[in-house]
Amino acid sequence: MPKRATKHSAGFDLCCDEGFTLYKWQHKLITTGIAIAIPVGLEGQIRARSGLAAQRILIPNSPGTIDADYRGEIKVLLLNVGADKFFIAGDRIAQLVITRVPEVSFVEGVVKNDTERGSGGFGSTGR
Repeated sequence: MPKRATKHSAGFDLCCDEGFTLYKWQHKLITTGIAIAIPVGLEGQIRARSGLAAQRILIPNSPGTIDADYRGEIKVLLLNVGADKFFIAGDRIAQLVITRVPEVSFVEGVVKNDTERGSGGFGSTGR
């Protein structure tokens, strides 16, 4: 079962349900053996664990999203850009953070309230 590592951890650790080897430059979809029902108005975010990220094991779509209406098994996509790594069943591979999803509506129109930044995109605010 997902659990927090400490009392104040934001995320719940997710573990692999079987052993596997993740070779350098390999990406693999890893099963956890669990499914959850997230209440409407919330979402689950799958995030990297810092210890694995330090070993260059990444989650390329991080944060991955689990919607409130998804009922399948939670799976985690891992990418290894470091040395080959062997995992055994029960190893922590990611963390699950539950967050609120605000209700938002969009209205077609033109944005009229200009700002100092304006429409500047990538890198427009400096280094």
